[in-house]
Amino acid sequence: MSLYFFRISQGRYSGAADQPYEFANRESAWNELTAVCSDLIGGISKTLQQGAEWQMELLDEAKQPVFRIRLVSEAVN
Repeated sequence: MSLYFFRISQGRYSGAADQPYEFANRESAWNELTAVCSDLIGGISKTLQQGAEWQMELLDEAKQPVFRIRLVSEAVN
């Protein structure tokens, strides 16, 4: 079992969880990250402004990124 931390960033603000989560393997960790993001993303996308970015990362025990999911709003033309 490995320990992981969640970190959410929006613009210049970023915060990581103090308490680690334990997952059996990287696949389990990825599945949890996507499940948590799916719960949050609807509310976040309603308030996301143009040119903004929101991201959620799963960090390893050394607090280094393992996975990252990003939501970016940008004007194309």
